[in-house]
Amino acid sequence: MSDEPQKHGWEQRWSPRDPSAPHSAPGRPGGQAGRPTRPRTGWRRALPTWRTLFGGLLIFVLVLMGGLVVGYKLVSIPPANAAATAQSNVYLYADGTQLARDGEVNRENVRLAQVPKTVQLAVLAAEDRGFFNEPAVDPQGMARAAWNTLTGKGTQGGSTITQQYVKNYYLGQEQTIVRKTKEFFIAIKLNREATKGQILRGYLNTSYFGRNAYGVQSAAQAYYGKDVEDLNTGEGAYLASLLNAPSEFDVVVHPENKRAALARWNYVLDGMVKEDWLSPADRRTMKFPTPGEIRHAGIGLSGQRGYIVQAVEEHLTGNKIIDEKTLAAGGYRITTTLDRKKQNAFTAAVKQQVTSQLDADRKADRNVRVGGASIDPRTGKVVAMYGGIDYTKQYVNNATRRDYQVGSTFKPFVFAAAVEHGSETQYGEPITPFTVYDGDNQHMVEGPDGETGYSPANEDDTDYGPISVRTATNYSVNAVYAQMAQDVGPGTVRKTAVALGLPENTPDLTATPSIALGPATASVLDMAEAYATLANHGKRGMYTLVDKITRNGTDVTLPKRNVTQVISRRAADTTTSMLRSVVDDGTGTAAQSAGRPAAGKTGTAEEDKAAWFAGYTPDLATVVAVMGADPVTAAQKSLYGALGQERVNGGGVPAEIWGRFTAAALRNSGAREFDLRLDEDSEEEWSSDDEQAGPPGMANGSHRPGPHGAAEGRAPGQSPGETNGRTQDRPDAGGANGGPAHGRTPEQDRSPGRPAGQTTGQSQGRPTGQSDGGAAKNGGAGGGPADGGKGDGATGEGGTGDADSDPGARTSLTDAPGT
Repeated sequence: MSDEPQKHGWEQRWSPRDPSAPHSAPGRPGGQAGRPTRPRTGWRRALPTWRTLFGGLLIFVLVLMGGLVVGYKLVSIPPANAAATAQSNVYLYADGTQLARDGEVNRENVRLAQVPKTVQLAVLAAEDRGFFNEPAVDPQGMARAAWNTLTGKGTQGGSTITQQYVKNYYLGQEQTIVRKTKEFFIAIKLNREATKGQILRGYLNTSYFGRNAYGVQSAAQAYYGKDVEDLNTGEGAYLASLLNAPSEFDVVVHPENKRAALARWNYVLDGMVKEDWLSPADRRTMKFPTPGEIRHAGIGLSGQRGYIVQAVEEHLTGNKIIDEKTLAAGGYRITTTLDRKKQNAFTAAVKQQVTSQLDADRKADRNVRVGGASIDPRTGKVVAMYGGIDYTKQYVNNATRRDYQVGSTFKPFVFAAAVEHGSETQYGEPITPFTVYDGDNQHMVEGPDGETGYSPANEDDTDYGPISVRTATNYSVNAVYAQMAQDVGPGTVRKTAVALGLPENTPDLTATPSIALGPATASVLDMAEAYATLANHGKRGMYTLVDKITRNGTDVTLPKRNVTQVISRRAADTTTSMLRSVVDDGTGTAAQSAGRPAAGKTGTAEEDKAAWFAGYTPDLATVVAVMGADPVTAAQKSLYGALGQERVNGGGVPAEIWGRFTAAALRNSGAREFDLRLDEDSEEEWSSDDEQAGPPGMANGSHRPGPHGAAEGRAPGQSPGETNGRTQDRPDAGGANGGPAHGRTPEQDRSPGRPAGQTTGQSQGRPTGQSDGGAAKNGGAGGGPADGGKGDGATGEGGTGDADSDPGARTSLTDAPGT
């Protein structure tokens, strides 16, 4: 036996483990190593195992199922909500006095059998093509709508007809998760307790179609003046189209939206064909069924009240403050920004200058319409609006419609863009009020690479020769502004106009040189906002029509008005300086009747279908438009011969309305001067030596324009051709008072690139020494650029004329019409 200590059994069975030894799986024969267990390291540790995922999913499913069961048990079908018998909305002036009440809701329920089958199918094609075969709820659509609500992306469709009926009849229009949840459970229960026919009947009787019409029967009467039984397929498809956007697709109220409404109408009919509810042959015979005029307008919306209510509703729904169906449900107390005294003053001014002058025996007077809007530049509040003669007689709001060209009232936006961006002429000269352009009629616009092709006509085809931008603005010279738009860049001009206040989607706001002549069809209210931005030194905040809203004593949150500097003060104030000259010495002299320092611009649409005056004082920006429209067909008509005048120009009736309204609106406040900050080159003047000698090549005695661009009158006995300007043909005029007449303008020899000493009377591009005999036709000096001018009713017989837009030739540079 060994002397060394013997190990006991337990000592043999256990000993400390060598950490470096391989691990053996317990129970494995021969101590063979088992599969190694690798610890989770790095980013893998952050991922759940499949066991965790499966367990979590199982718990989620169980909780969801439990929630559905509990929700189904707890949520019951409620009685009809108060909105199902909607209330009226009350509209107030800014001082709290009542402006209007929008009347009782128009409802009339019908049985489903009374609704033609094709009308029922048109509604299904528009809203829920799987109605009869699919479940009551659309979880995917609900999830999408809920996500959009949570992320602030606005509301979106996706609900079935059953869900929409539940919302209309049992719940409300508010977009909340709670309401969507209730809608889900009620729709499921209703689908179990009512037939599809009963649900469809309820939907057709509770849906809002616009024109204050709830239900398909009321809609049939409101749009087509017939009972629902008498609707044809095309009419039914149009009513079905309205469910998507009732007011937006009303082509009578918004003729500019007809393209969108027609697209929706085609979508409905094409859907019916796709579902085999309408034969392709019948589809091909369909013609768009234009609805009739608005019917059943209540006495409470007569005069201007209806236009104001319409504009306020569009403002609230368009800015997503209240959706259209919720607003239509009623019960709101809406305080507007409108000043009662200013509103009455606008109506009185139109009556004085237009309404009282209409003659039933004068055919052209039947076509006359007026629109106007006035904004406080500092607050953005709309203080007055004129929509038409009477909402119950003429239903389209002339202040908000977007289908008449704005004409030369657009030109200030071109100049503002030039100053804002430091633009130069093609000769490298900075564009300022005293920059000289060729103002000859149909002067060819030159592109950056020398390409030509666009040659707009001036008013009355007048040749102006070399002329300063200020004088060209005074007399609205198309040739100058088309070239300026090309020099600035049409795209830059467009961006500036949008920044100032024109909507991005303004029709015909196309980035071509012709943009300067105003083919765009912005509304009167749009233009008032843009001019208010100029009046506010380039600062813009969205205009507003509403000061306060309450419902059942609770305030409705209004969006905060953010004011931003959209163009520099230098650009805005320099433009104001130019527009002051238009009122002092140009086509807008009738606006002097306001008795205030004023800036403004006249404008005339193509074929004289509309005449505009847009202007402002430091306190008020106001735009007035006189439009021509057939009272039966609503087709645009020329204003030739209206109000007993040969032509209705912007410097005539519109400027007179503007002056009378502005004087009355500001009667109780002191007159304020414009606080303008201008560059030195914006107020450049000739020295005394220059006044004696004139510019190089100009005969002695010629003078540079004064601060507002008006040339000095010729001395007594001075012969024609020596004058610097044209006589405005005022009764007390002692000579020429600004603009070209028999002789050339003072700027004629300062054209970019012209050698010193070049002879007077030569326009750009003509051989040296060639004379054109003066700017005005027939050598005339009175009343406008041509002999005799055109009367504007503001400055006596002959008047100043409104040297505005005429159609220009279409060219390779642009496809848009000149104006």
